[in-house]
Amino acid sequence: MQTMKYRKAGESGIYLPEISLGLWHNFGDIDDFEEARRMILSAFEHGICHFDLANNYGPPAGSAESNFGRILAKDLSSHRDELFISSKAGHDMWAGVYGTGSSRKNLIASCNASLKRTGLEYFDVFYSHRYDGVTPVEETMQALIDIVRQGKALYAGISKYPPREQQRAYDILREAKVPCVLSQYRASIFDTAAIEENFGPASANGSGIVCFSPLAQGLLTDKYLCGVPENSRAARASGYLRREEVTSMRIEAARKLNEIAEARGMTLAQLAIAWLLSDSHVTSVIIGASSAGQLEANVKAVEAPALSAAELCLIREVAEAEGVKFV
Repeated sequence: MQTMKYRKAGESGIYLPEISLGLWHNFGDIDDFEEARRMILSAFEHGICHFDLANNYGPPAGSAESNFGRILAKDLSSHRDELFISSKAGHDMWAGVYGTGSSRKNLIASCNASLKRTGLEYFDVFYSHRYDGVTPVEETMQALIDIVRQGKALYAGISKYPPREQQRAYDILREAKVPCVLSQYRASIFDTAAIEENFGPASANGSGIVCFSPLAQGLLTDKYLCGVPENSRAARASGYLRREEVTSMRIEAARKLNEIAEARGMTLAQLAIAWLLSDSHVTSVIIGASSAGQLEANVKAVEAPALSAAELCLIREVAEAEGVKFV
């Protein structure tokens, strides 16, 4: 079994595995509970101690936290102090005006409900899941400060904040002596906006960086090398990857990247993960999985030799071709 590697989270004393497991998809009540259990236990056996949740993960919303709590209680309760468990609040969760957004009311109510669903006494980090464009950053950060001071979380984090609000969040949290230990952003070879805009401020303020969607919702796997297959995420009527986003330019780029991966004895997915880990700012990359086998294959990305300057240049050339990157 391969050995996981760990990285220090910014200026904190926390170390996270280079690869973490996210429960955004495939851990809800509509999914196979026993396969979810196998994935979580396999992740732990492979050295993944960081499990990333949010109050709205499912579907239905909340069910990923509940299912994780069941698995934790049955299989991993004696390992709680070896685990780093995160959750978030800020997206649509329940009906009514208080069931979404970044208000103090929503964050504190959501944190309390998430603790109840998971059966935990505290989260290791609790995030503001987004800047909602309405709530003052001061209000949202004060809610995180109070959640930490009340012992409901050990650390505070932010996710998907625009650069100006990101810096304001860091300043408020630092002044309160509850520094932002982690900043979470979407990033991949096909999606570099956060790398260009958010990684620098996070690093300068001592925050670790956690990346999600490293495979661009499946585009950076072998799934779409020949177009959109039936039953794929892009073939569904709704979802985060739309059929029209699987363009001929992106398919061609994925094929070229796949050639680079094969030359290294890797899968395209492993290459995409290794590419993010080549950035010294990155603390951990969150992967999703639909099976224990898929998870185990992607974890092997940590075993790969470092990408050379020539390989990084080739990847950049492919990614910067017209129509490839998401904007």
